[in-house]
Amino acid sequence: PGAAAGAAMLSRLLKEHQARQSERKELQERRRREAIAAATSLTEALVDHLNVGVAQAYVNQRKLDREVRALQAQAAQFARHTAHWIAMVESFNQALKEIGDVENWARSMELDMRSVAAALHYVCKGQLPPPSS
Repeated sequence: PGAAAGAAMLSRLLKEHQARQSERKELQERRRREAIAAATSLTEALVDHLNVGVAQAYVNQRKLDREVRALQAQAAQFARHTAHWIAMVESFNQALKEIGDVENWARSMELDMRSVAAALHYVCKGQLPPPSS
C-alpha cells in the first residue's frame, strides 16, 4: 500500500508538473505572439513616420526644382537685359566720342575761318604785310 500511494503521488506530481509546464509553454507562446505583434506594429509605425518624412522631402524637392527653373529663367532674362543695356551704354559712349570729335573739328574749322576772314579783311583794306621772300 505504501508503494502504491507513493507511485500515485509521484504520478500526480508528474501530471501537475506537466500541466504547469504546458501552461508556461502556452503563456510563453502567447507572449511571443504578443511581442511579434507589438514589434510589427512598431515597425509599421516607424515606416509610416519615415514615409511621411520622405514624402515631405519629395514635395520640398519638387518645389525647389520648380523654383530653381524659375530662377534660371529670370537670370537668363536679366542677362539678356543687361547685355542690351551694356550695348546701349557703349553706343551712347560712342556717340559722345563722335560729338567730341565734331566739336573739335568745328573749333578747328572756326579758327581756320577766322584766319581766312582776317586775311580777307587785310586784303580788302590793302593792309597786307609785305610778302617775305
